Amino acid sequence: MKKELIQEFEKVFGDAEGVQVFFAPGRVNLIGEHTDYNGGHVFPCALTIGTYGAVRKRNDDKLRLYSMNFADLGIIESSLSDMRPKEETQWTAYPKGVIWTFEKNGYKLPSGIDLLLYGDIPNGSGLSSSASLEVLTGYMLKTLFGFDVSNKDLAVMGQYSENNYNGMNCGIMDQFASAMGKKDNAIFLDTATLEFEYAPIVLNGYKIVVTNSKVKHSLVNSEYNTRRKECEEALKQLQTVVDCKTLGDLSAEDYATHARVIADPTVRARATHAVCENIRTIKAVEALKKNDLKEFGQLMNASHVSLRDDYAVSCPEIDVLVDAAWKVEGVLGSRITGGGFGGCTVSIVADASIEEFKEEVAKEYKEKCGLECEFYVVEIGDGPREL
Repeated sequence: MKKELIQEFEKVFGDAEGVQVFFAPGRVNLIGEHTDYNGGHVFPCALTIGTYGAVRKRNDDKLRLYSMNFADLGIIESSLSDMRPKEETQWTAYPKGVIWTFEKNGYKLPSGIDLLLYGDIPNGSGLSSSASLEVLTGYMLKTLFGFDVSNKDLAVMGQYSENNYNGMNCGIMDQFASAMGKKDNAIFLDTATLEFEYAPIVLNGYKIVVTNSKVKHSLVNSEYNTRRKECEEALKQLQTVVDCKTLGDLSAEDYATHARVIADPTVRARATHAVCENIRTIKAVEALKKNDLKEFGQLMNASHVSLRDDYAVSCPEIDVLVDAAWKVEGVLGSRITGGGFGGCTVSIVADASIEEFKEEVAKEYKEKCGLECEFYVVEIGDGPREL
């Protein structure tokens, strides 16, 4: 891959002198969806697919950015003085947002860069291509210019840039999973404190299978921000009767006692998901530690039902994929993963059932939705690195 990227860089930019090549992973979240901006727990892992970057420093302040995934757009040129938060809509808004955030934090770039990118995360799949690109950009800047920032800092700055440069009000999970990934481990992260532990994923005869619906409904950004506002509203009302900083602070008992204070049934349903999903995530990690994969799978299934009914972030195509997965013997659990309104499902499938799973799910999806899905039997990989 390194050789191919350097060859492509030479083709696009004329020569490849002084080029360095980097990688940052995408992620899949096993359980704990829409809890990261509610002060709850999440349980993602980094993947072996992600975003590659070939980069070199320039002698002026120009930024020349090129993506092999959007080759028809050619080289997009700007400069370090040309940063427009919330106005840029092309893919370059992600790396430029990270550069802008670095400079806001006192890490001023002494020169511009030439950057060629290639991502093998399917676009719009919900496997965090944007966070992968943000972490990649941060890791490249840190290495190229010798900035003293940790991988944890890269996650925080990646989230800040997406919130404030791109206008997407996401939580910390995606950037954290990409920046802090560890092979064969998921990350049990408390998003309120950023305390975390690595949890080995030992699946003994099972695999993680990601199914890409290949649909992405345009609701995702606007509705995501709406869900966040609804949760903030629920929290405000709960704080009038119970001492809590976030929805993630509440036990099932606390919430059951005080939920009635949330007058709007839709807002209450959103809070119900946030509180119960956090509790499910804690239980799921406990189940994994006890090697109770059956319970882990049941909690995944309950997570999907809650995301579909209480949080309303699923969609008909995803529900067909999940329903089809639940019918296959050897599937312990299946749920939507990512922001919602399309993208992917994640399933735990017995090795012996993987071919049947693919066949049955694809068949039902084609019959009911008229669409072809894609399957990835995923491996859990490390965080960002120079190749």
